[in-house]
Amino acid sequence: MNADLVIWIILGVLIAAAVAATAIALVQRRRALTSRRAEEIGPSPEVEPGTTPSAGAEPTTEPTPGAEPAGEQAQAPVEEPTVAPPAEATPTLETPEAPASRLARLRRRLANSNNALARGLAQLLSADHIDDDTWDDFETTLITSDLGVGPSTELVEKLRSELAIDGVADPAKARQVLHRELVGLVNPDMDRSLHLAHEEGKPAVVLMVGVNGTGKTTTCGKLARMLVAEDHTVLLGAADTFRAAAGEQLETWGERVGVRTIRKEAGSDPASVGYEAVQAGIDEGVDVVIVDTAGRLHNKAGLMDELGKVKRVIEKLAPVSEVLLVLDATTGQNGLTQARVFGDVVDVTGIVLSKLDGSAKGGIVVQVQKELGVPVKLIGLGEGPDDLAPFEADGFVRGLMGE
Repeated sequence: MNADLVIWIILGVLIAAAVAATAIALVQRRRALTSRRAEEIGPSPEVEPGTTPSAGAEPTTEPTPGAEPAGEQAQAPVEEPTVAPPAEATPTLETPEAPASRLARLRRRLANSNNALARGLAQLLSADHIDDDTWDDFETTLITSDLGVGPSTELVEKLRSELAIDGVADPAKARQVLHRELVGLVNPDMDRSLHLAHEEGKPAVVLMVGVNGTGKTTTCGKLARMLVAEDHTVLLGAADTFRAAAGEQLETWGERVGVRTIRKEAGSDPASVGYEAVQAGIDEGVDVVIVDTAGRLHNKAGLMDELGKVKRVIEKLAPVSEVLLVLDATTGQNGLTQARVFGDVVDVTGIVLSKLDGSAKGGIVVQVQKELGVPVKLIGLGEGPDDLAPFEADGFVRGLMGE
């Protein structure tokens, strides 16, 4: 075999291989195109009549003459499950603490407080020897506790006459004498009860007055709680229309114990709010209506005249049973000036001493009662909702003496 023949054989083989490769490539390309087109169209297996489609196959339905296309056929309505509307949440009413237990708790808190009067009494009782300097220091402590110069001097003179000047021979006796004399200064004979008797068909009306920042609105809420705990029905009147948040604050206090609040928008006539509150109290047959008034400076004649108007308008419907003046126990002598002015305008019948805690000076009780001739009826000792209690002279003194 010569070389030319070999070359032609090789070329023939290469040409045959190239043709075969091209044919295979064309077949594979055609299969790929067919597969892609099938994927785009989706599977549509034919099902013989009377046979069941195989698992995983989509059944096909022959169109019925005159029927709507399958995609437009009206489907049977699916009933939604019936869901009952959510029940309205019933507010949980708080149960106020009973007055008797709150008084005991407040007395304990007063006994544990580090007030100046309690410290002065403790120093006197613990002294081995009481000389003139000791008595002078004790008298100074009494005066700085807002007891006043006159009452402080009177107390020291009585103590010196009963206790040995050269020392306290019997500490128990000294404590007994101190207790008796302090109770006498606080005056246990004053009527400290809230006068809530009222005519048939009319509520008792309590008017709460005082300067800005003494805690009148809070005291109204706490008093409502205390009266509810004594089984009185109560209604609140938000006549402090100058402070925008006062009405909302009072309403929140009332909601906690189930007491309704009569209020109007800020800037309304406070006398009209008081009038409407008392009228609502008559209509609803409640026992007590507590009317909160705006804080006002005692030296502003116009504001004080308006307070007098509130009282006069209310009395067209029912007598005002109590006018309670809320005094901040930490203000000392300034509180006495406020008490005098308010007493001239609205005939104050009782004092509420707020903030009578460890930072306050308990002697203000004696001072304000001597100044006005009006009893301290309630004391506030803390920020808790039930930290308001009836004032009781013996318990107050025991608290001051750490008993």
